[in-house]
Amino acid sequence: MGGQGIERRTILRYIGLASVASTFPGFQQWTFACSPSEADALPATKPPYRPLFFSPRQFQLVDHLTGMIIPADDTPGAREAGVAEFIDFMVANRAPINGGDEMTVEAGLKLGTEAQQHFLAGLGWLDAHSHAECGQEFLDCTADQQSSLLSELAYKTKFKPTTETGRDFFQFIRDYTVVGYYTTRIGLESLGYAGLKTFWKEAPGCTHPDDPEHACLQELEPAHTMPFHIVR
Repeated sequence: MGGQGIERRTILRYIGLASVASTFPGFQQWTFACSPSEADALPATKPPYRPLFFSPRQFQLVDHLTGMIIPADDTPGAREAGVAEFIDFMVANRAPINGGDEMTVEAGLKLGTEAQQHFLAGLGWLDAHSHAECGQEFLDCTADQQSSLLSELAYKTKFKPTTETGRDFFQFIRDYTVVGYYTTRIGLESLGYAGLKTFWKEAPGCTHPDDPEHACLQELEPAHTMPFHIVR
């Protein structure tokens, strides 16, 4: 159930969405990848995150599910990146992650309201299904039981006729998890995103202070002979 690769164009759209959340001071773990640094962006002592939309129990379940979707292996996973905080913020503010760039404000709020309803219904379904299958809510099940229950929603070969609602919810929370994870420094570093390798706290100054008009610079080589690099 680990994370899957996503296209660079999609990453850039996700970064645009996440920039809305990056101004919120309440995050304890989640830090927007384009912030100067995690040390600069967050205070040394951070108060516990307080969910804006989910109840404490629901938030705990969302956090746990994100960790199962993108678990920690050789790199930190979704829980270490604080993805549940991002999801809670986006859902609370009715900021949808789906929809095109030309979407109107009204359409966006409508999708955001539907997302709220989808999360509440999906979390409720998961606990009810878990109780029916294992005799207790999802968080109270063993790790093996949780893995089995989620596998039935994640993998086509394990689909059951009675789990369509759960499969739809799993895809839904997976999309939010991917957006939250791959807009953090942790997520982009796991992709080897070259844009994080160079960072200036301020733009570098001109290297020719004695020749501000650059009148004495040598003529550049023809463009077709010059080396270039492509950021992928």
